[in-house]
Amino acid sequence: MRKIDIFDTTLRDGEQSAGINLNTAEKLEIARQLERLGAAVIEAGFPAASPGDQDAVRRIAGTVKNSIVTGLARCYKKDIDAAWEALKGAEQPHVHIFLATSPIHMAYKLKKTPDQVVEAAVEAIRYAKQFFPLVQWSAEDASRTEPEFLARIAAEAVKAGATTINIPDTVGYATPQDYGAIFKYLKETVPGIENVKLSAHCHDDLGMATANTLAAIENGADQVEGTINGIGERAGNVALEEIAVALHIRKDHYHAESGITLKEIKRTSELVSRLTGVAVQPNKAVIGKNAFAHESGIHQDGMLKNPDTYEIITPALIGDAHTELVLGKHSGRHAFRDRAVQMGFELGEEQLNEAFAEFKKLADRKKEITEADLLVILTHRQIQDAETPVYGLESFQIQYGTANIPTATVSAVMPDGTQVTEAATGSGSVEAIFNTLERIVKEKVNILDYRVTSIGKGRDALGEAYVNLRVAGTEIAGRDASQDVLEATANAYFNAINRKLVKDAQQQPDAVPAAN
Repeated sequence: MRKIDIFDTTLRDGEQSAGINLNTAEKLEIARQLERLGAAVIEAGFPAASPGDQDAVRRIAGTVKNSIVTGLARCYKKDIDAAWEALKGAEQPHVHIFLATSPIHMAYKLKKTPDQVVEAAVEAIRYAKQFFPLVQWSAEDASRTEPEFLARIAAEAVKAGATTINIPDTVGYATPQDYGAIFKYLKETVPGIENVKLSAHCHDDLGMATANTLAAIENGADQVEGTINGIGERAGNVALEEIAVALHIRKDHYHAESGITLKEIKRTSELVSRLTGVAVQPNKAVIGKNAFAHESGIHQDGMLKNPDTYEIITPALIGDAHTELVLGKHSGRHAFRDRAVQMGFELGEEQLNEAFAEFKKLADRKKEITEADLLVILTHRQIQDAETPVYGLESFQIQYGTANIPTATVSAVMPDGTQVTEAATGSGSVEAIFNTLERIVKEKVNILDYRVTSIGKGRDALGEAYVNLRVAGTEIAGRDASQDVLEATANAYFNAINRKLVKDAQQQPDAVPAAN
């Protein structure tokens, strides 16, 4: 059985998705879970993009020990220096350098000749090797690159000291046959390619990311890159859970294994979905809520006689077994801490006190507390920069009815510490809340997306609100969970506004282009 390394880029390529904005605490939470999942490499971010990104990568590199932590860099010394500052404390410092190689990118984006592109790649790799023992080099838009040039630049990258060569299907253009053929050609053509890892990185623009990635594995890929739940720019990246389960279920065909702890897949998926605000479609392969639902009478009959008739993946395989009552209102701090540790959370004393207080408040109102409820409590984080003044919801009141105009009255603590009360009407209770909050923040706010979903089952289930908005030209998202969905809605709105305040408080350098 060949070992295929899983390179997770949820925190870098995944976070480039529209509307996703994770703070450092949330990135750390996801990184710890990716480590438990068994990712060989975790791409923690783009250190040169901003001071916040560099700090997040540095903290992840200092926390994660069982996975290699890497950061992205363009073929610029300043990017590589920023990556080294963030990653020099890692167990195995690793940098991921990229440069476009397709004719259209070289001509229109880089405005460089092929010779100049080769020279720039080699110079960057040699510079990075002065610091990093592990250097991955990516040929951006490799699937639209002429094979002969791709082989030439890959050979030069190997000679310069690259330890991994990545072949991205950046725009999801390739077919499985064509993408697999690229790997076969490079394996047969590039001198020294047997001494480095060959990596696949697929986007899903034409819905072929999983098929393309598996084709790469069949043709010699040693590593595959993707994200949890397939999040990412445009149509997203390959969903790593699909690759891991496909290799497990069809090991008779692929003769390869991923090293992923399969029973951690469901929890990882739920954590990423909750913290990013990106819902998983019900019929999503492997982890969608309908993945194991059988409504057809013929299917149900077959399942009752033998589950193997229609179920090639069991819920237990990915950690989706039924969760019983885990804690109650009489449970103490010790039991709560033990359960948090069992779920994979590491809580400091202050975090434990805050989470336990939230648990007790919920236990007073909710008869049964499930693991899904605990996940909400344990993943709740305040705005990461405590020194930045933020808005806080003090109280709210809604008046509405079939014969009345919905009116919201909200009292809030302002960033300067003062308290204000505002009221506004709307065509419904939610619009009334949004109109009132807009008066409080004194900014024109456009609501781009708003949704409420149930966490768990039953009439007392928590409702999670997600708000994606644009304010002062910035798109930002917020979320909150409560048994009162209107309270969750107001808090999610403030959560988004507060994230904007924190982001503005940090020094932001010029934006950098996306990669892969």
